[in-house]
Amino acid sequence: MPGPDVNPNPIPFQPNIPPQKHPSRGKVVRRNTNPEIDNIKELGQANVASYKSEIHCLQIVGQIEGHLVMPPQNKTTKYEHIIPQLVAVEQDPSIKGLLVVLNTVGGDVEAGLAIAEMLVSMSKPVVSLVLGGGHSIGVPISVAANHSFIAETATMTIHPIRLTGMVIGVPQTYEYLDKMQDRVVRFVCEHANIEEKEFRRLMFQTGELARDIGTILVGADAVKVGLIDEVGGLAAAVSHLKKLIAAGSPGPGKLH
Repeated sequence: MPGPDVNPNPIPFQPNIPPQKHPSRGKVVRRNTNPEIDNIKELGQANVASYKSEIHCLQIVGQIEGHLVMPPQNKTTKYEHIIPQLVAVEQDPSIKGLLVVLNTVGGDVEAGLAIAEMLVSMSKPVVSLVLGGGHSIGVPISVAANHSFIAETATMTIHPIRLTGMVIGVPQTYEYLDKMQDRVVRFVCEHANIEEKEFRRLMFQTGELARDIGTILVGADAVKVGLIDEVGGLAAAVSHLKKLIAAGSPGPGKLH
C-alpha cells in the first residue's frame, strides 16, 4: 500500500514544449485572390478570354520528355501530363473536338509514339497545327489527326532514329533501333499521304546541307511530299475542326 503522501495517479512527465496555437485561431492570413492581378503575374495581361469553347487546345512544345528527366533549363512537354488530358477530353461530353498545336524539337521516341497512338485512337475529330517546328518524333504526332496544317515558315526534320552520335558497336542495339525506326515509319505512312519508300528516302537523304541531321521540310514542302495535308494557320485549323464537328466526323483512327 502506498503511503499517505504518494499520489496513486501520478501525472506523466511532459517536456517543456512551448504552447502551440490552434490552426483555427490566431491571426488570419489574408491571401490576394484578385483574378486580374493573378493574370498579370502569370500571363502578363489583365484580361484573359473566358469563352467556353467546344474545342480543347493541346499544346506540345519544347522537348517531349519521356522516361528520362530533362535538365531544368529545358522547355519540355511531359507525356505523363498529356495522356490524362487526352483521357479527360475523350470523356468530356462538352468537348467536341481537339486542336493539337506543335512547336517541338522531338524527344523521347516511345513517349512521342504513345501520344500519337492516343490521338489516333480518339473518337472525336482531331486537327493538328505545326507552328515553328514539328521535328523528329513530332512528325508522327502531327500526322495522327483527321487533318494536319503547317504554317508557311514552320519546319519539320525527318531523320533516322539514334541514341547518341557515337558509332553503335553492339548488334543488339542496332537491331533495337532499327525495329523502333520501323515502328515510326509504319505509323507515319499509315496516317499520312506519303509512301514508305519516299519517307525512308527523306530519312537517309545525303545530298542536303543538313545531311548529318536529316531532311528539313519547310511549310509547303511538307505538303508537297504528302506528309502534311495543308498549309495554314490558326484560323484555318479552327475552321476545319468546326466543320468536322458539325459533320459529326469520327476520330482519326476511324478514317484508316
